[in-house]
Amino acid sequence: MGINYTLSKKPLVDYIDVKAVHKGQCHCGSVKFSVNLKNGLIDPRRCNCSMCKRRGAVVASVQLKDLTIDEGESILSLYQFNTNTAKHFFCSKCGIYTHHQRRSNPEQYAFNIACLDGVDPFVLADVPVLDGEDHPTDRLEKS
Repeated sequence: MGINYTLSKKPLVDYIDVKAVHKGQCHCGSVKFSVNLKNGLIDPRRCNCSMCKRRGAVVASVQLKDLTIDEGESILSLYQFNTNTAKHFFCSKCGIYTHHQRRSNPEQYAFNIACLDGVDPFVLADVPVLDGEDHPTDRLEKS
């Protein structure tokens, strides 16, 4: 005997309103952060690199100075792989990916928009998938 789930009836949108300084957190609330989003969510996207396709998060990016860990910095775990350039952070208690310092632009953090208070990434109508399998810096290294 199974449970019959229904599909979400939330309308799809092209844009999600956010605060100029928006708060976010992991699932258990141990890691809390603030992100400066005065221009809104810029280019929300997914990626198909080996890491991102497994976590499936919709991300947007900000400059490093625009994301601040307010609580739980010591709770964050760091994961790196391949070139060890990108720094992927997740809560060591609940396992939720919160943000990462980008490989393609180490001056930016990409952050999990699902961690933002009151934001549902599943209502975005069109979320492009970047080709992380053919990462731009891999092409530069081959030249």
